[in-house]
Amino acid sequence: MTELKAKIMELPMVNQRCPICGKGPIIVDINEGEVLCSNCGSILKENFANPSFDRRIFTIEDWKNKARVGLPTSLTMHDLGLATTMSSSNKDALGKPFGLKMRSKIERMRIWNRRSQVHESIDRNLREAFTELRRMADQLNLNEVVMERAAYIYRKALKHGLLKGRSIIEIITASLYAACRELGITRTLKDVAKVSFLKRKDVARCYRLLLKEMDLKMPLSNPVANISKIANEVQISEGTRRRAIEIIRRAKEAGAIVGKDPNSIAAAALYLACKLENEPKTQEVIAKAAGVTEVTIRNRYKALKKFA
Repeated sequence: MTELKAKIMELPMVNQRCPICGKGPIIVDINEGEVLCSNCGSILKENFANPSFDRRIFTIEDWKNKARVGLPTSLTMHDLGLATTMSSSNKDALGKPFGLKMRSKIERMRIWNRRSQVHESIDRNLREAFTELRRMADQLNLNEVVMERAAYIYRKALKHGLLKGRSIIEIITASLYAACRELGITRTLKDVAKVSFLKRKDVARCYRLLLKEMDLKMPLSNPVANISKIANEVQISEGTRRRAIEIIRRAKEAGAIVGKDPNSIAAAALYLACKLENEPKTQEVIAKAAGVTEVTIRNRYKALKKFA
């Protein structure tokens, strides 16, 4: 048995036969950490480490040296993810618990480690802002790309001194909305203000401040992007959606929707398409889903009617 075990440990993992049944081929399961015979099913080796690894390259020197580094840096962390993290476990590498004296020493090291990470007011500011950012992004189902852009805008606003006399939550919410606008994510001011527990006008004021002071260039909103959101909530058929998109396209070519709220244009186009396709949807239902008033839909409806 000892000789067989020695043979298995020395066994190369490619083009070899099983030492038990004499057949093969031998399969290497990296996910499970096992080497097994495909013929008899015997596990020849288990719990081995995966020799491959992800190499993340940040600089040319890392690429030349083929350096293996840790997680990539992130703007959504106050320290860019470069700080040291100490485990809360009071056990050593072998799993043995620390003695009383060592436990006291380790706990004091943890305290100083936490203090060293937020010893300046700017660090405390960023930590609070990015905690709120992650909470809001989670509620709005936004990905890491949007969060990174929002964190970049917030850091830039902080550098420009735009937080003086304003709350952290107002500026980070405005930064998140600005990131959504830049990346073409369909989230309205009302949606962002709702998850931040702020008034819409407060978020809008800070958003205008960011545009003015930081010279941000925002792309024009496309009403077509709001069609799916409204239609899904009201449960409008696919044919009616396409009819609404076609109406918006014609109106856009004629320059009839320039300067108009994209949400109201999308809602009015859907209402017009529903009437043309004989789909019974009221102005009240569509207005509620779009977050606009029925009067607004009627006004936009009159402007879009000639493009049907």
